[in-house]
Amino acid sequence: MGYPDTFEGFMVESQDKWTEFTKKEFTPKKFQERDVDIEIECCGVCGSDVHTINGGWGGAPMPLCVGHEVIGKAIKVGDKVTTVKVGDRVGVGAQIWACLECKPCKMDNENYCPHKIDTYGAPYPEDMGGVIAQGGYASHIRAHEYFTFKIPDSIPSVEAAPMMCAGLTVYSPLYRAGTGPGKKVAIVGVGGLGHFAVMFAAAMGAEVYVLSHSPNKKNDALKLGAKEFISTQDKDWDKPWAFTFDFMLNSADATHEFDLAAYLGTLNINGEMHHVGLPDKPLPEIMAQMFAPNGCKMGGSHIGNRPEMFQMLKLVEDKKLKPIIQPIQISEAGCKEAVVSVGNNDVRYRHTLVGFDKVFKR
Repeated sequence: MGYPDTFEGFMVESQDKWTEFTKKEFTPKKFQERDVDIEIECCGVCGSDVHTINGGWGGAPMPLCVGHEVIGKAIKVGDKVTTVKVGDRVGVGAQIWACLECKPCKMDNENYCPHKIDTYGAPYPEDMGGVIAQGGYASHIRAHEYFTFKIPDSIPSVEAAPMMCAGLTVYSPLYRAGTGPGKKVAIVGVGGLGHFAVMFAAAMGAEVYVLSHSPNKKNDALKLGAKEFISTQDKDWDKPWAFTFDFMLNSADATHEFDLAAYLGTLNINGEMHHVGLPDKPLPEIMAQMFAPNGCKMGGSHIGNRPEMFQMLKLVEDKKLKPIIQPIQISEAGCKEAVVSVGNNDVRYRHTLVGFDKVFKR
């Protein structure tokens, strides 16, 4: 049938065959008065895509088109849309709907709405069409205007795409922790999330330290703005850094292998270790006594809110920040290459799928 009745995307049929993508049509949600239809230009490849299609985070509805780092052009807007107009270049991240009426939503915490709908793999209620949300490895996406963001002209689409999830996921906790001049911030892991975190924390004025088990990433970390690179492979690496960091953002995907007491011991009094990396395996055993020596704490977060998205984009624009991106042409083979690369932690530091116009014959 084609747009607007159906969209076309690269879909996985089974978690047992998570690297096999097939281009096929799917039915989007019902178009409503605050919806925006977007013709997709490019889409970032997130670790969440891999965890979802390979079963690392549990079951998922199949067939499924993943991708929640979408950049494209608005081609249709609902009658009550006020924030986007046809022709605007816009982005969509990992959340596509919230009720906007509950307590979290009223407090600008719509990312914690108990009724939220994720950009892919989540069921829409019957009054929205009753379909499963499908993501951005596709020709189009239909999103509520509140979760559709105009992209500044100065930020290239291929760089803006991974900011829609990875960027916001690290910017929000850094901002809420008061990251800025006078703060010592540790970033654990230099990957898709971590490289954004180093860049943002430095741009926000903090003194940034990178904790990593990959010494070959030292030069990149320093170029991104880190003051020091600390190799966690070294014996007793943590001892010289006791009581140092005001805030630690853990972006790593291997926390189950950490000696958490060592990491917590580097925090200043009442400092926080904050988790945004969400591995397949549980955290190591935690004893309450581990928090006593410095009164530290642990927490986590889920993406960020709409105001934080625009703050992040302004920071990128004002500071002329440039993430490190490896584009891949979208296709069955390209999607496979991208998810395998992310799954094997081979990417430096984020993939963006490009070439949508050719593949979807525009």
